[in-house]
Amino acid sequence: MVLDVFWRFLLLGFTSFGGPAAHLGYFRKEFVERLRWCDESQYSQWVALSQIMPGPGSSQVGFAIGVYRAGILGGIAAFVGFTSPSVVMMIAIASLESSFATLPYISSLIDALKLLAIVVVLDAIFGMARGFLASVNTWLIAVCAFVFILLWPYGYSGLIVVLFAGIAGTFLTVIPAVSVFHSTVGKRLALASLALFVLLFSFAFAVTGSGSLISYLANLYQAGALVFGGGHVVLPLITESLSGIQSTEDILVGYAAAQAVPGPMFTIASYLGSTAAPLGDAVLWGALSTLAIFLPGLLLMLVGSHYWAHWSHLKVLQKSIIAINASVVGLLFATLINPIVLTSVSNIYDAIVVAVVFILSRRLKLPIWQLILLFTVWAAVRMTLPI
Repeated sequence: MVLDVFWRFLLLGFTSFGGPAAHLGYFRKEFVERLRWCDESQYSQWVALSQIMPGPGSSQVGFAIGVYRAGILGGIAAFVGFTSPSVVMMIAIASLESSFATLPYISSLIDALKLLAIVVVLDAIFGMARGFLASVNTWLIAVCAFVFILLWPYGYSGLIVVLFAGIAGTFLTVIPAVSVFHSTVGKRLALASLALFVLLFSFAFAVTGSGSLISYLANLYQAGALVFGGGHVVLPLITESLSGIQSTEDILVGYAAAQAVPGPMFTIASYLGSTAAPLGDAVLWGALSTLAIFLPGLLLMLVGSHYWAHWSHLKVLQKSIIAINASVVGLLFATLINPIVLTSVSNIYDAIVVAVVFILSRRLKLPIWQLILLFTVWAAVRMTLPI
């Protein structure tokens, strides 16, 4: 079962373009709709947890799915499978000092697969809206979340939306009709994870500034432990954490490379670690830097999963869950528009292809590999067009 988890996430790691919101769409399509490893309510609560805790949101959700399916080894398998393709690409880019994205077809393919992210996220929004927006109140919460994120798409916006939605949910008059959240994380593992998080966080402040590998990793651990929302939000924190250690140019190049490859954007740390490494140590520094920035968020997801399962049976929290689920729909829709659509659709042809493939996907229930094939063909066709 652990190998199955690894394989499923490895395939997604090679094809999941578009950033955190797109990854959540891929996960939902694969693990909720197709494989049925969890139900819609369980999945949406993982998404909500990832928004109220620091760390890489989509990677935390993937890790939680792996833990739920096959225990802690399943979580590790999910993380390694989903992250390793991006890590290898980022270390290779850093080592070669060039990007494969400069090749004409590869550049066009990356642009086409970003369009795939639009289809996947839009499909997730439709599916979640059907299940979670069942009343005027939930529609209102979703619309408010959408407008807020669209007008203020910055660091803590997702956290603010989820927290306010949870508070608003306590005032709903509906009778809770959501599934109780389930977790395979025991109390002992949750407490051990919390203790390790606190210990490493304290240690990170004690060793920064020494100029060693440990100090470098400590800076990345601090960034991973303090960023809410993941993805694009990590850039300013990394820039601040590595100020005086690494050039701003290196950080911006790494950020651009992270957007060009599939998988989580936190693998910017893979690039930065490789470029900061002494001669011959690029792979080691890149791999350890990746672990340093991801580890705090994964540890906190274990803690959050255990205690949310412990409290989720309470009626007042179940009403909050209804509101949080609604807010997640609005949050995803706003994120779909900015940055996904605004940075992916560059001409009318792209827009037409997205619309046609989305309709086909909804009507024929096309699996992800067929969608990838369609956009791979479009990557070749769009090179011949006057765009």
